[in-house]
Amino acid sequence: MIQIDALPAFSDNYLWLLQDAENRHCAVVDPGDAGPVLAWLEAHPGWQLTDILVTHHHHDHIGGVARLKEACGARVLGPSREKIPSRDQALDEGDRVQVLGLEFQVIEVPGHTLGHIAYYHADATQPLLFCGDTLFAAGCGRLFEGTPEQMHHSLTRLAALPVATRIYCTHEYTLSNLRFAKAVEPTNRATSTRFDEVTRLREQGGISLPSTIALELATNPFLRVTETSVKQMADERAGRDNPTPTEVFATLRAWKDQF
Repeated sequence: MIQIDALPAFSDNYLWLLQDAENRHCAVVDPGDAGPVLAWLEAHPGWQLTDILVTHHHHDHIGGVARLKEACGARVLGPSREKIPSRDQALDEGDRVQVLGLEFQVIEVPGHTLGHIAYYHADATQPLLFCGDTLFAAGCGRLFEGTPEQMHHSLTRLAALPVATRIYCTHEYTLSNLRFAKAVEPTNRATSTRFDEVTRLREQGGISLPSTIALELATNPFLRVTETSVKQMADERAGRDNPTPTEVFATLRAWKDQF
C-alpha cells in the first residue's frame, strides 16, 4: 500500500510524496523546491528517496531536482522533449516505468508546455494520475507553449480515464477555478455544491486535492465543452458560434485568462 501526501511549497504548489512504508522508500513528483522533501526525510530517519518524477520543465516543478539528486542519488524521470536537470531516464508516450513497485504509463499531454507528460497508474480499485499543470481541479493549465487544439486533445485523453482515477495536480487553484466554473455554468448544482464544500475546506486549512475524473466530468468546464450549457455560454462570450468543441475550449481558456 502506497501512501501519498502533499508537501506544500511556494504559495500554492504541492509536491506529491509517495511512500512505501514496508521498504521505507519514497518518491516525489515535481519538486520545485528541495527544502520540503529534505525536511521530510530529516524527520523520517531511515527513509530513502528513490525516484523523482517530473511532468514538465517549469522552474516551480524542477527547481529542487538537482539538489535532491545530489543529496539522495534518486533516479530522475522526465519528458524526453524538455530540458530536465539531472534526468536519468527520458520518457515518451506509452513508456512504462516502475516506481515503488507501481507501474506508471506515460501519457503525452502537450498544451501547457509542448513536452508535458502525465503519469498514470492503472489499478482496479484506485487508479492514480499525476498530471502536473495540464488538468487542474475544476480547471486546466494556461497555454504557455501549446495550442488550444493540443490542450483540448490532451484533456480529452485524460477525461477518458476511469472515473475513479484520483487526480494529483500540483497547484491549489481549486477555489478560483470553481468561481470561473460557476460563471460558465451558473445552474450546475454539482459545481455550486463543490464550491461551497471547497470554501469550507479551505477556511479550515484543508487542501482540495486529490480530485477524481468523475468529479471533474461533473464540474470542470474545460471537460464539459460538449455540454449545451457550456457551448451557449462560450458563444455568448465570443459573440459568435463556436462550431467545434476545440473552439468552445479556446473561448473558455481565453475568458479564464482574463477572469
